[in-house]
Amino acid sequence: MALYVKAAAILGQLEAKRGSVKALVFNSGHKNIKQLYALVCETLRYSPVLEDIISTTALLKKEKKLQMNVAKVLVYDLLFGKGLKCGGSWKALIMKHRSQLKSTLARLKIKRKVCRNEDLIESKPAKDYRLPRYVRVNLLKTNMEDVIDYFKREDYLYLGQATDADHLKNLASKQFVSDPHLPELLVFHPKIDLHENVLYTAGHIILQDKASCLPAHLLNPPVGSHVIDACAAPGNKTSHLAAILCNKGKLFAFDLDTKRLATMGTLLLRAGVTCHEMANQDFLLVDASDSKYQGVKYILLDPSCSGSGIVNRLNQFTDDEDSSSTQRLQALAAFQHKALSHALSFPSVERVIYSTCSVNREENEDVVEKILQQYGNHFRLVNLMPSWPCRGLDTFPEGPRCLRASPSATLTNGFFVAMLEKQNGQNELEQNRESFSEERVPLPESDLAPAKTLEGKPAACTPAPRTKKVKRKKVQSRT
Repeated sequence: MALYVKAAAILGQLEAKRGSVKALVFNSGHKNIKQLYALVCETLRYSPVLEDIISTTALLKKEKKLQMNVAKVLVYDLLFGKGLKCGGSWKALIMKHRSQLKSTLARLKIKRKVCRNEDLIESKPAKDYRLPRYVRVNLLKTNMEDVIDYFKREDYLYLGQATDADHLKNLASKQFVSDPHLPELLVFHPKIDLHENVLYTAGHIILQDKASCLPAHLLNPPVGSHVIDACAAPGNKTSHLAAILCNKGKLFAFDLDTKRLATMGTLLLRAGVTCHEMANQDFLLVDASDSKYQGVKYILLDPSCSGSGIVNRLNQFTDDEDSSSTQRLQALAAFQHKALSHALSFPSVERVIYSTCSVNREENEDVVEKILQQYGNHFRLVNLMPSWPCRGLDTFPEGPRCLRASPSATLTNGFFVAMLEKQNGQNELEQNRESFSEERVPLPESDLAPAKTLEGKPAACTPAPRTKKVKRKKVQSRT
């Protein structure tokens, strides 16, 4: 019964655009991940057929306790799956309608002039993007050298640092490279599954899409800073921020969803994050004038969005035709603008990252343009990573200062990132951000909390490097 309840819950989360199929399944906590993943995927494939059968039999009217997603999972397993091998009271309930459901399926096949169940699935044109497997090394627990050596011992071939997207496209199944943009990111073949790898279960690596790593990487708060992660769950960006902070300073993490916050707590514990303070609270209701947040200079805001940039091989079954409707996008954009405006209201804030996993202009450039019209005298839009190949839309003059990511251009999920920086009180290095390169310089050993290897021995290098900006003449900016 727990299997069906979990599968139905994931279907609901997909409808709400709260993540990809894989992410939701692997974060579900279910004991048999493969079984759950298969059930969710197959139910999605047959979703239109199941809805037709459920509607024709009036199943939900006859069984008032059933909700659509639960009914779809049960009917799938009865008609197309393994025949309801488990289910408890749900099984007893659905078996009462077994004959009617089967006869409805038979009539549907006759009506559509097909013999096989598979032929009922309507093929829709969909772009089949195979994104690489991105692995962020958790510098709170280990270091790049040790992780690379580990995979070499597991018979993977390390090809060094990639220089362009072609290197990421052409990886063989047992090859991997360092990412050309993010120093803590390794890249593997798309079909490599590391969810059961000891490095993942021990929190030494984080499975996180490259685009999702950009917000924390670009915010880049100095070690010891006070930082807010405004809409934090499920916590990958939070753990990335903690690694950049070397677990020093204070990291305030807010999220309104209790279940997602509980999942986040587990993830942060596994990642070794200790500098955080979680709150089950709406960020819009956080009092910016509270003395608790007077030291906050850096805010990462990744608010709820349409999720239109999330790519997986089941998008053709999970995309709601109304997900990008004008009315829904206007509502989302209004919320996003309000959240970004609230972030800028914190008295000491110097830098705010705004990001979404959306490709819709209404949630991205339009929100930033409106904010600049209100706050342009106090905040400027930073020209992020000039060599990044995918820029913001030129719907307003400063739009290309933002970043976009896409499966075709950057081999990532669709994403948008903008950084607003306070204009008053900038120091010389901030004013010349675009003229000098940045390099990571390790902290003195005495200034670091000891990290541990898998064997419990001290890690070979620092858990997270401090970023210092170093002036160099005639050198391109960091990409």
